[in-house]
Amino acid sequence: MDHVEAGSAHGYIQRRDDYLKRLRRIEGQVRGLQRMVEEEQYCVDILTQVSATTKALQSVALGLLEEHMSHCVVRAAAVGGAEADVKIREATEAIARLVRS
Repeated sequence: MDHVEAGSAHGYIQRRDDYLKRLRRIEGQVRGLQRMVEEEQYCVDILTQVSATTKALQSVALGLLEEHMSHCVVRAAAVGGAEADVKIREATEAIARLVRS
């Protein structure tokens, strides 16, 4: 789903490399979890790592949400009209998904 209007970029684009680094680190954490299960490590140790990985993903999600709100939603609100309504609804739905996860 591509929501880029002509001549604009996603709000996170300036921190893209930071997000990619964090996601690669999370990918490594998930591979570590797989190894822990393969090696039949202690359940509580695995759960601790699952919790750390979940927290890292939530941190990325909150950062992206903040970028979306401060860039896409603010810009759309300045324009007003239907675009503002769409961006606010998207942000609200994204927040609801994060709260449920």
